Amino acid sequence: MTEPIIQMKNIEKHFGAVIALAGVSLDVVPGECHCLLGDNGAGKSTFIKTMSGVHKPTKGEILFEGKPMSFDRPRDAIAAGIATVYQDLAMIPLMSVSRNFFMGNEPTMKIAGLSFFDHKHANDVTMEEMKKMGINLRGPDQAVGTLSGGERQTVAIARAVHFGAKILILDEPTSALGVRQTSNVLATVDKVRTKGIAVVFITHNVRHALAVGDRFTVLDRGKTLGTAKRGEITPEELQDMMAGGRELATLEGSLGGTV
Repeated sequence: MTEPIIQMKNIEKHFGAVIALAGVSLDVVPGECHCLLGDNGAGKSTFIKTMSGVHKPTKGEILFEGKPMSFDRPRDAIAAGIATVYQDLAMIPLMSVSRNFFMGNEPTMKIAGLSFFDHKHANDVTMEEMKKMGINLRGPDQAVGTLSGGERQTVAIARAVHFGAKILILDEPTSALGVRQTSNVLATVDKVRTKGIAVVFITHNVRHALAVGDRFTVLDRGKTLGTAKRGEITPEELQDMMAGGRELATLEGSLGGTV
């Protein structure tokens, strides 16, 4: 098996007396989609914020490309190649797709010694990268607000890939989408995985996880209930784990997790 690009070992995160994470471990290998499942309040958001540099873990160790890593801020994680696409997407609806695509990484050109936004480069790259992801825009100047939810997700994913993401964290990317848009986003995730990029897919939808996932880790109240590979667990078993059903006891041995 390929060596993991990131390993989160026994991660704990305390907010005062509140223990949000109580020793969560997870690793992801390049070209894999590792799904992190759990109901609301399971600790998914806190865990990915720890992975992406928003929170520093109270205890535990993060290994990135085999080396101990401590991110002081999200920009450190981004510079290392960990990109996170949150539910709100951090886009400006009235701005064009190309402007949103290059937000914070604006290409410039010099005219008479002055720097200007290089519209042609930005437009050409945006159209090409979106086409690779299966989205044919009317034009690069199309406002992001006119795109569907699935297309906006694809813009955010394509942007992260273009700027060198080695790990792509997707926070509930399908939660507010219809059937067709969800299908498009899941197809985009599959394209990203085939490029050798590691994907961490956070969801509470078992069906969506099984559509793209290679491995599945279930969180419950800040603890890991177990990790299973595709084919080792049924949708019903995954759903039961998320619900905290009695079946957990029988799954413990086969998943190698602790309940």
